[in-house]
Formats: sequence, structure tokens, C-alpha cells
Amino acid sequence: MTIDVAILGATGMVGQRFVQLLQGHPVFRVAELCASERSVGKRYEEAAAWRLPGENPLADQVVLPCDPSAVRSSVVFSALDSAAARTVEPAFAAAGFAVLTNAAPFRMAEGVPLLIPEVNPEHAEWVRGKNGFIMANPNCTHQAMTIALAPLHRRWGVEAVCVASYQAVSGAGYPGESAWDMIGNVHPHPGDEEEKVASEPRKILDAPDLRISARCVRVPVPDGHLVAVQAKLRTEPPLDELRAAMAAFVGPYALPSSPRPLIRVLEQRDRPTPKLDADRGNGMAVTVSRVERCEVFTVKFFALAHNAIRGAAGGAIANAELLVEKGIL
Repeated sequence: MTIDVAILGATGMVGQRFVQLLQGHPVFRVAELCASERSVGKRYEEAAAWRLPGENPLADQVVLPCDPSAVRSSVVFSALDSAAARTVEPAFAAAGFAVLTNAAPFRMAEGVPLLIPEVNPEHAEWVRGKNGFIMANPNCTHQAMTIALAPLHRRWGVEAVCVASYQAVSGAGYPGESAWDMIGNVHPHPGDEEEKVASEPRKILDAPDLRISARCVRVPVPDGHLVAVQAKLRTEPPLDELRAAMAAFVGPYALPSSPRPLIRVLEQRDRPTPKLDADRGNGMAVTVSRVERCEVFTVKFFALAHNAIRGAAGGAIANAELLVEKGIL
């Protein structure tokens, strides 16, 4: 079975990641590329310079408008920025499309699944039987943390989290942060990243009382968000049980984009690092190390995931794979 899909915002960095990751996909085929009016009618390679390694696989495809009347595919992946997503995505959903979005505006909306398919696949049922819907994947910064915490929360209960992020510049898109700001420098994230990190995991983990304090920092790294996590559990299990729970955690469905193991727990004290670990599991795995007793809370650890793959395009593709696996698409 092959399902034709469209990409909204195809000329941006996340849009290009969608194009890259969907080449040769066993279920989905990119049938349409959509972007803003300044790109409509142009060949894809004319509309935007290809910023990823390798050749642009859809260079000659003509770009269409982000308009439901111009799209024949029933499934659309949205790489739109938040401003455009607020109006474009509801229009597609109202027209009967399945919208798998990487954008932020509807993540916390009632009835919209905020999905990590290995963690809360049951939330996909919220869209079953709907003629058009929006399904969101979470903010890229906290996904490594949330996936690592999921097995701990299920078994022992997580009550509070203090997290600091070290975020790659690709999280800002292209051209993103200025070289003057980033070379030889780090700086606190100026947007609402900390609010997203503090709120979204509660929805994903069905943990409305979970308290999260976040500090987010941009660092001069191309790809890969590293987080330092300190978590308070309801009990104090042995560290080897915590490590084993993370290492054994996988999703209930064997999805093409979901690696096994999902969480790689390392012994090295100088890992994980973006350069060596961001591409694990084709960019969809989480790498954890330094699982240690916390002097203030219960446990502390470092976790890392590829922000542009697991945290963006790859996550939305995995969500769509789950919908196919569950018979919703």
C-alpha cells in the first residue's frame, strides 16, 4: 500500500527534512509540495536552495499553493511556521485532510493529539472516525526527556522535573541564529521554549500534576538537542533498575521509523554528544547517559535526540505510521 502525501511549507528546513526522510518510505509517497505564494509555480530547486546533504530528490517538482483546493492527497505533513499554521492547518482539516503538523499552535488544543507514538499511542484514538483532523508532534526540545521519563513515570511515577537544554542552531530553521550571536557563544533561548517544555509533557504523559521547571539555551551545534534532567520520583528505586527500564522501553507497535532499541543507555561519562549520538536510529533514537542519584531529587541524567528528525519531521512521519498501523488512515 502506498499513500500519497503533500508537504506544506516544503521549502523550509523541516520541509526539506520531510522530503529527505520520505524518499523510499515503505508507505508514503510525496505527491505534492506546497509553499508560500512567492514559491508557487516554480520548480522545487528554484523555490529553495537544498540545505541537506546529497541531491534534492524532487528538484523538478512544481511547487503548489498551501490551499486545500490545490491538493489531491488526503494526508498532509505540515512544516509551516506558527503564523501560517494558525490559518492554513484548520482550513485543511475542515476540508477533510489528515494534518500531521510539526507546528506549535494546536499542540495544547483540546481534542488534538500531542503524540509521541512510542509513549502515548492511545491518544491517536482521539481522531478515529473524524473527517479531517490535526495531529501534532511535540516541541523538539523536550522529546529526549519525555521519552526517557516515560518508562520511569509508568513504573514509579514522576512528580517533578528540573531540566536544562543545550539546543542546536538548526532548531531555529534557516538562516536561523546569526553567526555573530552563535560563534564562540551560548545564549538563553529568547522565545517561549521554556513554557512549551514545562507544559507539553504533562499532556503526553497524562500527568496534569507534573511540575517541570525548564531553562533553555542555544549552543553552537548544528543538530542534536542535549538536555540535563533531574527528576523526583514517588519512590527511590535502584539505579540499575532505572537504567534497565529505559533500555527496555519500546513502543507497542513496530513502526518503520521507530528504532529498536529506542533508548540507548551508555556507560561513558562524556556522552551523549550531538556529534556522536544525534544520528542514532536514523535520527529517531534517544541516547541517555550519566544515570545517577540526584542529591536534590531522585535521579539525574543526560539525554539527547536529533531535533530536526525525532524532534520534527521524523516524529510527524512516525505519527502517520501509527495511524496506518491502527487503521485510522
